[in-house]
Amino acid sequence: MSTSFTPSDQHAPVDIAVIGAGIIGVACALRLARQGRRVVVFDHQEPGHGASFGNAGHLATEQVFPIADLSILKRLPAMLMDPMGPLRLDWKYMPRALPWFTRLLLNLRPAPFRRTVAGIRALNEGSLGAWQRLLQTIARPDLLKEDGSLLVYERPESRQALDALQARMLEQGVPVDAWQAGAVRNAAPQLSERIEGGLFFPRTGHFLDPYKVVCELVHAAKANGVQFVRQKIQDGLLHESGVSLVADQATFQARQVLIACGAHSARLTTALTGRRVPLDTERGYHLMLPHEHQRLPFAVTSLERKFIMTPMADGLRLAGTVEFAGLQSPPSMERAWQLHRLSKGLFKHDLNADQATPWMGFRPSLPDSLPIIDRVCDARVLLAFGHQHLGLTQAAVTAELIGQMALPGGDGRGIGLPGGEAYRLDRF
Repeated sequence: MSTSFTPSDQHAPVDIAVIGAGIIGVACALRLARQGRRVVVFDHQEPGHGASFGNAGHLATEQVFPIADLSILKRLPAMLMDPMGPLRLDWKYMPRALPWFTRLLLNLRPAPFRRTVAGIRALNEGSLGAWQRLLQTIARPDLLKEDGSLLVYERPESRQALDALQARMLEQGVPVDAWQAGAVRNAAPQLSERIEGGLFFPRTGHFLDPYKVVCELVHAAKANGVQFVRQKIQDGLLHESGVSLVADQATFQARQVLIACGAHSARLTTALTGRRVPLDTERGYHLMLPHEHQRLPFAVTSLERKFIMTPMADGLRLAGTVEFAGLQSPPSMERAWQLHRLSKGLFKHDLNADQATPWMGFRPSLPDSLPIIDRVCDARVLLAFGHQHLGLTQAAVTAELIGQMALPGGDGRGIGLPGGEAYRLDRF
């Protein structure tokens, strides 16, 4: 999928160099090329082979609240001691993670928390429409199933928490319907009789193959002149006419650069802007079950077990768990297999895990749970990273925002979104 520059191209300036060939970088590259820009995308691996390859595939527009709340303080001992828990902090990583977690806790105070929710909600409210528009332009609306999603609960004592969540969702304008056990069984008859009910979110959906979505966008981007270069950008330098980017084998010139390399974005952002970004990673796991094609009609999440199951073209994907262990520690694939154990009892008959494949990826996370979407350094640097577990959901709307910010006169202040100030780099 990669395309290399010829030697004569290497020093010819491009309009915009995009760093990162995940779903956000590729969606932005396509948008910018359609605006008449000469775009080159750099990544050290093939497009879509990072976090975009293994996400849960859920268009999670209902998830307007941060993944953490003040109860994280009570859970901290378990996070350190339980290697299979849904939220884990590697004790060896604790010294490095402590400043990030301190910022996270400060952002859970009432006023910052409200700003975070408003910022997530604004992006999510525009996400479904943005995806519909983007997939229509590449003639692949079939890649997205707009059939809602379901949060189920099993224990009667969980009903109070579910009712409280529904009230909070409705307060934020999230469409949600309460389903009794009968409605759950009618929609998803293979789920266990122990399911007491749940919340159905009609304005959500799921992608049949998240990696194929990236590939289709890459195909469209190439048709619009975008080049893909498989090289790692090691450093960068701003100058009057744009940006110099130092790759593994050459130096490239661009009038603008878009940093969209997910969890790997902090170092280059600091090099070009001089600003340190408190970016860390939520390591996420999935287990792909290739023999499970008819179990669920839409994505289903378990309230008590805290993981999601998404039907896809290649089987059923079990995903979830959050692990804080940095970028360097090897994956703990036992956490992926734990997802299969968590599924036991949720169905009338256990899921078939024959030939299942585990995976781990890095979700880029900032301590206020909001991404950076901005234009800085006299418009020479564009930024689109830090979407945590909502990168797939918010990719299309982020591309629309970056497209506006790249236009002459764009002010880079979250154009078109209420509360757009929340995504600025200078909040840190």
